[in-house]
Amino acid sequence: VQLQASGGGLVRAGGSLRLSCAASGRTFNNYAVAWFRQAPGKEREFVAGINWNGIIINYSDSVKGRFTISRNSAESTVYLQMTSLIPEDTAVYYCAADVSPRWTTGRTLTYWGQGTLVTVSS
Repeated sequence: VQLQASGGGLVRAGGSLRLSCAASGRTFNNYAVAWFRQAPGKEREFVAGINWNGIIINYSDSVKGRFTISRNSAESTVYLQMTSLIPEDTAVYYCAADVSPRWTTGRTLTYWGQGTLVTVSS
C-alpha cells in the first residue's frame, strides 16, 4: 500500500482545512487508516483513526469536536476535515494504514505516507 497525503497549507486560527490520504492498491479499502502529526520539537502523536468500514472511529482529546475523519471507498481516499484550527495544530500531518486499527493498542502502523505541513497562524 502506498499512501499520498495532501491538503496542507497555511491558514489563520479559526479556519479550516481538509487533508486527503490517497492510496494505491486494491486492498486499501480493507485497511484501517489513521492520521498522526508531529510538531517541531515534539513527538509524533495520534490524531484520528478509522477502521475499514467506518465503524471504529477514534480521535485524540485535543481534536475531538473539531476534526472529522472519513473515508470514500470508491476513491480509496481517507479525509481529515479540520475546523476551528488553532496554532497548536501546526504540525506535519501523516497518514498511515494497517490491516487493523493498531492505534487503539498503541502499536505502530505498517504503511506510512509522506507528510503534509499544516501551519496555523494566530
